[in-house]
Amino acid sequence: MIRVVLPFHLRNLARVDGDVQLEIQDPVTLGSVLDALETRYPVLRGTIRDQVTLRRRPFVRFFACKEDLSHEQLETLLPAPVIDGQEPLFIVGAMAGG
Repeated sequence: MIRVVLPFHLRNLARVDGDVQLEIQDPVTLGSVLDALETRYPVLRGTIRDQVTLRRRPFVRFFACKEDLSHEQLETLLPAPVIDGQEPLFIVGAMAGG
């Protein structure tokens, strides 16, 4: 099981409390997790990534095992501790301002 930690506003939109747990078939990539998340919670389609280009939204970031995966390709394999369920994949709403 892959654990995904969503920011408060996306948890609220999807009506979930706490981490989301997803069953993903190999290979476990950033894209396969996002696909499974959007399939299970269709209301999240278009909030994390563009529905047409599948590119990450500008103020959304991905982190796993203290690594920023935000600029990685969707085919990027997730780290072993995330695949094993020991560590979560964090989807974070970036802060901006001046």
